[in-house]
Amino acid sequence: MSTILLTVLLIVIMFALLASGLWVALSLLGVGMVGMVFFTDAPTGQIMATTIWGASNSWALAALPLFIWMGEILFRSRLSEELFSGLAPWMTRLPGRLMHVNIIGCGIFAAVSGSSAATAATIGKMSIPELNKRGYAERMIIGTLAGSGTLGLLIPPSIILIVYGVATEESIARLFVAGVLPGIMLVVFFMGYVGIWSLLNPTQVPRERSDLGLMQKIYSARNLIPVVLLIAGVIGSIYVGIASPTDAAAIGVAIALLLSWVSGTLSWKTFVEGLMGATRTSCMIAMILAGAAFLTVAMGFTGIPRLLAEWIGSLGLTPYELLAALTVFFVVLGCFLDGISVVVLTVAVILPLVEQAGIDLIWFGIYIVIVVEMSQITPPVGFNLFVLQALTGKNILYVARAALPFFLLLVLAVVMVVAFPEIVTFLPSQLDAS
Repeated sequence: MSTILLTVLLIVIMFALLASGLWVALSLLGVGMVGMVFFTDAPTGQIMATTIWGASNSWALAALPLFIWMGEILFRSRLSEELFSGLAPWMTRLPGRLMHVNIIGCGIFAAVSGSSAATAATIGKMSIPELNKRGYAERMIIGTLAGSGTLGLLIPPSIILIVYGVATEESIARLFVAGVLPGIMLVVFFMGYVGIWSLLNPTQVPRERSDLGLMQKIYSARNLIPVVLLIAGVIGSIYVGIASPTDAAAIGVAIALLLSWVSGTLSWKTFVEGLMGATRTSCMIAMILAGAAFLTVAMGFTGIPRLLAEWIGSLGLTPYELLAALTVFFVVLGCFLDGISVVVLTVAVILPLVEQAGIDLIWFGIYIVIVVEMSQITPPVGFNLFVLQALTGKNILYVARAALPFFLLLVLAVVMVVAFPEIVTFLPSQLDAS
């Protein structure tokens, strides 16, 4: 059987298993077993056992459940309300006024959550009723949440960057640092768009009380101190080099528990709920990674990645043409799968092509996360759109139309990091230099 036919067959089997409702992890294992049993002579059982154990027995992977637990703890605290009350007084003079609270709030919460859905849901629960009550345009409220919620995938500590780092054996610390500037760039893009839209539609932006003095604003900003300390403790310890990502995750959990206790939201019930929520999510991701690791090995035995890389190499695609094709591929795939599944499903086949094209793997990690962000709000089936539909009760097409401008801004971000790769590589190079 030719390589192309074998590849198509395995892809059809994978989508058939996924469409049947089988777990992603078991679908990956199933496809790997089909490839190994029918198209190689390798001992499938032994290879599966050693591969799954090797994928699970990774110190870098220990950061994953800790960061997820940190997000679960904060999700059950009063962090979001404190974010709103601390940020709102500073936004009243900006074009767009309190709609910027969605963007800044999501950016800050992304830095302590690491989850796109958790970021959109947490900030949305707090801001949607408040902004609706004040008379802000509902479509822009939803749009800012849809776009800014995706920052949870990019701004460190990002769960998907940990998964990518484990799958590619790249430095998670360098990936975290590489995501900082692109994350800030996206926040600037989103705020710039809201500002321009507000100047063009002044009647749709209600007036806000703006007579608070500087000292009153500074006093209200005291609510931001806990989350700033948390971000500084997690990201600062990695950047300075005094802690690995796993150590920093442990620091983050300790600070999150302390903040929850100080705010009065830490009880035995919330502690157990947060721990169990983190356990369920971590086990799901660990199973997906184990299944993906076996599929990667199985693909290696069949020779598909090498032969595909040689075939695509024979097409003479430039790196830019390859990235354009991959962008379309990832956006389409991301419409049907969550971001983590997209990464682990494709990394075995894609990486040989990327390495052959001479593309830096740290840069490619940030690129793939931005593209996966796009897929999370791709009309009409992006995952974040369903989160916001549940929060607002609006039709999914209405939510998709609201998110469309922010999807286009993410496309612009991809263009920017391709045209100016230093946006991604500058901070990791400084980390290496230090």
